[in-house]
Amino acid sequence: MTDKHAKIVITGAAGLVGQNLIVELKQQGYTQLVAIDKHTHNLDILQKLHPDVRVVLADLAEPGAWAGEFNGAACVVQLHAQITGKTTDLFVRNNITATSHVLKATQAAAVPYMVHISSSVVNSVAKDDYTNTKREQEEMVVASGQRHCVLRPTLMFGWFDPKHLGWLSRFMARTPVFPIPGDGKFMRQPLYERDFCRCIARCIETEPDSEVFDVVGDTRVDYVDIIRTIKRVKRLHTVIVHIPIGFFAFLLKVYSLFSSKPPFTADQLKALSAGDDFKGIDTEAVFGVKQTPFEEAIRESYTDKRYSHIVLQR
Repeated sequence: MTDKHAKIVITGAAGLVGQNLIVELKQQGYTQLVAIDKHTHNLDILQKLHPDVRVVLADLAEPGAWAGEFNGAACVVQLHAQITGKTTDLFVRNNITATSHVLKATQAAAVPYMVHISSSVVNSVAKDDYTNTKREQEEMVVASGQRHCVLRPTLMFGWFDPKHLGWLSRFMARTPVFPIPGDGKFMRQPLYERDFCRCIARCIETEPDSEVFDVVGDTRVDYVDIIRTIKRVKRLHTVIVHIPIGFFAFLLKVYSLFSSKPPFTADQLKALSAGDDFKGIDTEAVFGVKQTPFEEAIRESYTDKRYSHIVLQR
């Protein structure tokens, strides 16, 4: 069992999962957290919210002094990942090269345990840069000899979300018309970030050895019904309009010409309509985490006054 006063190092800590995880770990009594990230703006948000957390600005794809932060750590939570991007090299740099450096650092420091955050996409029928590099990243961890467990979450939503449902929520509040690709009946299994972070915390505490957990949102819900739920909890009057998938994909490609970081890409549209149906563990039976009802989780994510107004940069 990991001591709650032991040193816990979190890579990619200023991202969506990391910000929520630090809120959760502090609530559970963890006192010695080290947050490593390369995103200055998002790391500043984390530091202002949690002045008691040690923050380290570092690019893990580059060898550096950051490796010394692993000395004396009881556990490393590996969160860093490239999720969206226009070029393959971005995914290789941040999912493969950075992970290679982190694994070398954990071995040099003899870190006893790692919680690696993979993704449900490793089981997906989709083939794209994100899916391919996340598969390779997970294989690197398993082959490294580092004592570990692996968590594979589905699409997540929650506080601080700059992409996915968070972006859709803000876009819907700004526009009188909201476009939906096709009939919108693409089944999703969205996972509430706070529920997932409670599963991570349980892994830090109990250190399951070499186990892999597929963590899937309990609610099976069509994309169009996710949009309707967001509209309902935010009390918006936006008109939902259905657009042929081909034309929707064309609009995304046009948008990407003018944006270096599009919030929704053509690859993600393909993944949305791929027809994946993920099988996951019973989080309550395995981790003691009873998942929050979907509409309640959406309401907390996008209307709760504590953190719902804080949005990370992509």
